[in-house]
Amino acid sequence: MEASCKAEISTEETPSLKHSGMAQLPESTNCLACSEDGRYLSLGHSRGLSVWRVSSLMCMANWLQRRLEITFIQMTTMAEMVYLLGTVDDMGVARVFAYHCDSIHLLSVINIMEDINRRSICLTFELSERGHYGAASFICNGAVWLEVFHFPTDAWLKELKTAVSHHPNSPRDLDVTWSLLTVEAKIKPPKIPAALEGQLEVLQTADFLTHCLALDVDIDRHQWNECFNKDSEKTMETIVKSRCCTHHFLLPCSKFPGESKVLSQPAELPVAVCVWWKGSHNLLHYLLQKTTKNKSNVEPIPDMLWPNAKEILCSAVSRCTRYIALGLDDGLVCVWDRQSGSPLSVVLVTATDSALFRIHFVDYWPVSTENCQTFASAVHVLVVCKSGTIHTVTIRRGTESYTVLVNESPKDSRDLPSMTAPVSFLQNLFLVVQRNGKMILKDVINDKTVCFLIPPKTLLISTPCKPVYALDTEQQTLFIRGDSDPDCSADSKKDRQSQLLIYDFRESEIIRQYIGLPHSPQQKTSFATLAETCNLYLQQRGLSVDERNKAIMETWMKLQEYAVTAQQNLTRAEVN
Repeated sequence: MEASCKAEISTEETPSLKHSGMAQLPESTNCLACSEDGRYLSLGHSRGLSVWRVSSLMCMANWLQRRLEITFIQMTTMAEMVYLLGTVDDMGVARVFAYHCDSIHLLSVINIMEDINRRSICLTFELSERGHYGAASFICNGAVWLEVFHFPTDAWLKELKTAVSHHPNSPRDLDVTWSLLTVEAKIKPPKIPAALEGQLEVLQTADFLTHCLALDVDIDRHQWNECFNKDSEKTMETIVKSRCCTHHFLLPCSKFPGESKVLSQPAELPVAVCVWWKGSHNLLHYLLQKTTKNKSNVEPIPDMLWPNAKEILCSAVSRCTRYIALGLDDGLVCVWDRQSGSPLSVVLVTATDSALFRIHFVDYWPVSTENCQTFASAVHVLVVCKSGTIHTVTIRRGTESYTVLVNESPKDSRDLPSMTAPVSFLQNLFLVVQRNGKMILKDVINDKTVCFLIPPKTLLISTPCKPVYALDTEQQTLFIRGDSDPDCSADSKKDRQSQLLIYDFRESEIIRQYIGLPHSPQQKTSFATLAETCNLYLQQRGLSVDERNKAIMETWMKLQEYAVTAQQNLTRAEVN
């Protein structure tokens, strides 16, 4: 009883932030995305997609098609006032659009369905920053794979200018032939080379890469057998979906073989993609722009492999892509450092039976610019478990990592966090949406609930288990969809339509102290020579010497205490 009273008092003391604006959304708006410059908001809905101007919330362009529903949308800036959009519809078809001069142009359909019996369904689709690359995972007749595309951005920009100049007032592209994208790589789940199939004694002495991939294949076969034995009614599609992959684009970072050829390219151009398959222990690394005579017939081999002791459950990449965090089975978190090619730390987050569900980087750096010029003094990771518990993991070079419990497992399942998202423009803050529709801004480093985001009394957050939202980094604004509360009477159809709720964090005194997080100092971590990489490592070791000495002394004192206790127990045993 006392605990519940404390919870009520705490909730009352926590300040609330009301919405700063509202706008009516198109019917069945399923997804939102913002442009990096904060000028435009793209919406995916039934019958197509729309682009709105953020400043006026006016619809600038539509691309509509009957019996089509967009379920995913992403937006990135391809050039000044030219934006690339990637979408997936409810039939699993991926498309690439361009928004330019208040017009939306369909540039490419990724998976055209020529044969309904052999159609490939797009499960995930992602554009890289500035739209140079795209990656999509597919499923077709029991097979799954990942395709990485290279987009002809320069050619598309020229063709867009031509299309606008020839047909300035036409909503559709007339007689425009867009340049074709190219498949950079087609990545399939790992398999044992045919020459070594069934030769266990050869695999034991094979190279490290083949050995690790063989272990994954054996684990995969075991899991498939379990699926069939436990539930013979499971469809092939359900089982295959459980074997899908997660990928991340990687920017130039280190002196790995092959990256030296692309270090002179623009900083936003990805040089590699890392991939892990569900059920796998290994993180695979593939370089982009590799010269092969016939890419379509050559299955790419990982350039690097990062093995892990347990199965990978979730992953995240830091903003600068130097660090890759993996949430592993049995409550382990491993953070890999691409600069050194080795684990930065392996931490036991929780010893409970609750599996890790999501993992995020808290891209936070100290205020001191002197420290920021060399390296981040600490790497912070947020880990969400299926039970609803949330932990922060703090990792410092040369010292022991530690975890802090930020959120305990709620007693009521409606209080479980259904979504956690870093608010990159607010220092240390995460947006947490619970199943009951409550929205919270939480300082995960200092373990503090900053405020609640309150919708209007007549509206509820739509689909709180999977909210439709977008964070505008430039305008420091949250856009989120709200639906009419069925308990409140709606006088007309207009009153029952979904609304776009707007929370402008710049107007709040509560949040003002968290605004102004500097850009990542790690963006400039590309080094041309191995000597520069070694110099940075030595600098980091030198700056952390005091902390390491303190940790060594604490460990030595614990060992001495343990030795005294062990000696006392031994003496008592001899006496008895």
